Amino acid sequence: MADQIPLYPVRSAAAAAAASQRRAAYYSAAGPGPGADRRGRYQLEDESAHLDEMPLMMSEEGFENDESDYHTLPRARLTRRKRGLEWFVCGGWKFLCTSCCDWLINVCQRKKELKARTVWLGCPEKCEEKHPRNSIKNQKYNVFTFIPGGFVLAVTIAREAIDEFRRFQRDKEMNSQLYSKLTVRGKVQVKSSDIQVGDLIIVEKNQRIPSDMVFLRTSEKAGSCFIRTDQLDGETDWKLKVAVSCTQRLPALGDLFSISAYVYAQKPQLDIHSFEGTFTREDSDPPIHESLSIENTLWASTIVASGTVIGVVIYTGKETRSVMNTSNPKNKVGLLDLELNQLTKALFLALVVLSVVMVTLQGFAGPWYRNLFRFLLLFSYIIPISLRVNLDMGKAAYGWMIMKDENIPGTVVRTSTIPEELGRLVYLLTDKTGTLTQNEMVFKRLHLGTVSYGTDTMDEIQSHVFNSYLQVHSQASGHNPSSAPLRRSQSSTPKVKKSVSSRIHEAVKAIALCHNVTPVYEARAGVTGETEFAEADQDFSDENRTYQASSPDEVALVRWTESVGLTLVSRDLASMQLKTPSGQVLTYCILQMFPFTSESKRMGIIVRDESTAEITFYMKGADVAMSTIVQYNDWLEEECGNMAREGLRTLVVAKRTLTEEQYQDFESRYSQAKLSIHDRTLKVAAVVESLEREMELLCLTGVEDQLQADVRPTLEMLRNAGIKIWMLTGDKLETATCIAKSSHLVSRTQDIHIFRPVTNRGEAHLELNAFRRKHDCALVISGDSLEVCLRYYEHELVELACQCPAVVCCRCSPTQKAHIVTLLRQHTRKRTCAIGDGGNDVSMIQAADCGIGIEGKEGKQASLAADFSITQFRHIGRLLMVHGRNSYKRSAALGQFVMHRGLIISTMQAVFSSVFYFASVPLYQGFLMVGYATIYTMFPVFSLVLDQDVKPEMAILYPELYKDLTKGRSLSFKTFLIWVLISIYQGGILMYGALVLFEAEFVHVVAISFTALILTELLMVALTIRTWHWLMVVAEFLSLGCYVASLAFLNEYFDVAFITTVTFLWKVSAITVVSCLPLYVLKYLKRKLSPPSYSKLSS
Repeated sequence: MADQIPLYPVRSAAAAAAASQRRAAYYSAAGPGPGADRRGRYQLEDESAHLDEMPLMMSEEGFENDESDYHTLPRARLTRRKRGLEWFVCGGWKFLCTSCCDWLINVCQRKKELKARTVWLGCPEKCEEKHPRNSIKNQKYNVFTFIPGGFVLAVTIAREAIDEFRRFQRDKEMNSQLYSKLTVRGKVQVKSSDIQVGDLIIVEKNQRIPSDMVFLRTSEKAGSCFIRTDQLDGETDWKLKVAVSCTQRLPALGDLFSISAYVYAQKPQLDIHSFEGTFTREDSDPPIHESLSIENTLWASTIVASGTVIGVVIYTGKETRSVMNTSNPKNKVGLLDLELNQLTKALFLALVVLSVVMVTLQGFAGPWYRNLFRFLLLFSYIIPISLRVNLDMGKAAYGWMIMKDENIPGTVVRTSTIPEELGRLVYLLTDKTGTLTQNEMVFKRLHLGTVSYGTDTMDEIQSHVFNSYLQVHSQASGHNPSSAPLRRSQSSTPKVKKSVSSRIHEAVKAIALCHNVTPVYEARAGVTGETEFAEADQDFSDENRTYQASSPDEVALVRWTESVGLTLVSRDLASMQLKTPSGQVLTYCILQMFPFTSESKRMGIIVRDESTAEITFYMKGADVAMSTIVQYNDWLEEECGNMAREGLRTLVVAKRTLTEEQYQDFESRYSQAKLSIHDRTLKVAAVVESLEREMELLCLTGVEDQLQADVRPTLEMLRNAGIKIWMLTGDKLETATCIAKSSHLVSRTQDIHIFRPVTNRGEAHLELNAFRRKHDCALVISGDSLEVCLRYYEHELVELACQCPAVVCCRCSPTQKAHIVTLLRQHTRKRTCAIGDGGNDVSMIQAADCGIGIEGKEGKQASLAADFSITQFRHIGRLLMVHGRNSYKRSAALGQFVMHRGLIISTMQAVFSSVFYFASVPLYQGFLMVGYATIYTMFPVFSLVLDQDVKPEMAILYPELYKDLTKGRSLSFKTFLIWVLISIYQGGILMYGALVLFEAEFVHVVAISFTALILTELLMVALTIRTWHWLMVVAEFLSLGCYVASLAFLNEYFDVAFITTVTFLWKVSAITVVSCLPLYVLKYLKRKLSPPSYSKLSS
């Protein structure tokens, strides 16, 4: 890896050649066998690593030299093997034992190999393999993994047990849902958890799909249905699914059992956007083979949005796509908890040392080991057992305060263990679409090459469209839909208009046809099949028409064509209908559909115009994918760049007219490719690519994604707070850069370094050196280049990127986003926060120290997976500046005070034992010890969770105050040592004072010292508080009242006659004043001489 690259001079070529000869001799001597195999491996390693010893800072000239200048030391030092008994004695037995253990572990932990399967319809018993039960299990523990938790404190166990029981109840509810199963005898009801591979399951409208199925039949006449996938991929748009045509054509439902058919399904895998399989009916002549793809599947956890569906189960339980894509929930531990754990270890060490010192001072007399254990028990209050309880209760209180904050309504705390993390963040990694932007697309620009139309000139397009369709409609012949040939005899001036009008007409028609949008009529939701009621004109103008698609960009484009006069009114699997401005309905037959994928970055459709029988292949996609497909032009690249700089998302639209022969040839090759079992994706892509040649470029569209409310001031605030912001997006480089500028993620004065695309180690090396020379500039890098750099120069890239004020990573996949978060955590050891709104942000949110989800247009998946859920990006400012600050400061004060409470009483015990000849006798017994940690001091100490050093308005107005929190000065070894010294001083004063002032009886020492101890603790809480709350005052007086009232019942510990005398009162007061007054004076002097930054502002 890059962090292991030694930066010292390379060897001479001669030395390297000699070494390689020696290696060759060794391997040739080894002969055939394992040694020979290893040779190939080492050879490859050496060749691939010939740059291993090259210094990273290097001039470009270095790469002009011959490759032979760079050689590397052999990766492995292979020594002569010892044989026989000598080998066994010299460590061979260890090797054998280790091998046996490894084999046993592998056998115990071996994962079941996933395989493709053949599923017989309605015959689960025919399955040759055993498949997992179709039950959902979200529990984190089983009986064996939960038992060790029994040693943890009761409060923590109770909280985990309650959470686990709730998860169990939710799982039980899901697993107990009833579904109709189709059998030979008719329909029977089965629980979701009892569904098996091969079952035929009926799912009604608005019902959850229980397992992964192949879609066989639907009640919809079109043979298709819509499903909602927001709980699977985070997208709120409906998806169109298609039934297997062979089973859809069967006359009745029961006929599914009268045929002999099976489904071949690929092995279970992660990808929710792809599927390969075949449907075969054996009892027909010849046998029917039908290829299955993603559009024929119904994945578990999706919801049927229209009609009733029947499917055959192919994957169950943990083999379903939804479960395979769910990462095991990991317990996040806050930095404050880790720091307190370190301090607790130090206290444990102090406990052991103090006990050993006491036994040593006794002179190890008698059974010293028994005395050692006695001292360990006596001083055990040094270990703050109540710390975990106090902190857990405090965290719950912070969560409640966050959710009740009226300034950030709708905020939900889903992980109650890490609210302090909000006050320690150094890196914020954010998604772009739907997080910084609204994910509400508005059509802004249409470019035809020679002419460009913006929002202010859309009426011109409208008139062109109206005129062209009017001309077509008025022609008796109606042979050509284009208006261009109709004006050939006109003069030269209208000739330009004619050309533009024709091109606009073609472009608008292409945009209206090339998409996967379906119009849905909400008012007629009860009617089966949209096309049935979409045939009359009055229904086309239905106000309740909405568009459903997998991308908001697509909906924006179709809405725009509607606004300029060409309306999509109906669509099913086989056809779509457009309504022209004059009210005429044009019907187009859909011959083929090529959906958009992240790999192809484009989508296509082949349609036949029913009026002219003309076949056209339309395609639209990203400029990087389309630039090589369309005919040569000199404007596309430049205009794409211009639009991207305006912050617009661009799509290139093109077409190709096909003859009937060309289409028939394509269809036969395409069908053949779709039926192949091996490398189906590659074969299908190759066939489609044969059509994607020399296409006619029609237009370039620009859609704007508007910024969220108050994004600019929020990012400005976070930057002033010292938080470095990284934007990770799947969008293209130009658009990402533009949004980074418009949102002020990158300030206008800052330079931007765009990392050039790199494909190999040498290019990455040069580009990193070029970037190293830049200072204080934002970095923009693409996912592909990032992948190359991380492969060879991981450490160097992260180090350089961390010095940038802002970083933008574009074209990032979800796994890359998570990988970047993990790298930042590992390399910087700083706290990271990830914020996103879609299903593609879940892995990033779960990988970060603190994950924040936004409930957005893309669904709730990110918000449900996050630790904190907010409704708008701007709420993050108050969440961090106010609640993050308060949670961290309060927990730091609370943690240290609980430690102080244990240390002070242990110091008093140590002084008492020292005075009485190191006797292991307890100073306070029974109820006094219990009361000290509970009713006498619990309320005032816990009231520290209401303390605040800065008012919320001040924290937001001066975000620079947040920088101090990231340094961790509120809880450090320095502050801890100060509290230890205070505890030793106060414990010593209280005990020695009581011993000096006590009279005849020992009972007076207990009365004086314990009363002074309680008063000291209450005064110390008052000293620690920075802003008083009325509940704090109540807690102080309530505790004091409880103590005074309990004195009447503590006859066995206190002499009631003595504690009511003036002598008792003045002695207690004197000791308390001596223990507390110097600390009050020191605090006053520190405030005057070295005030904290926030006090300067508040004054």
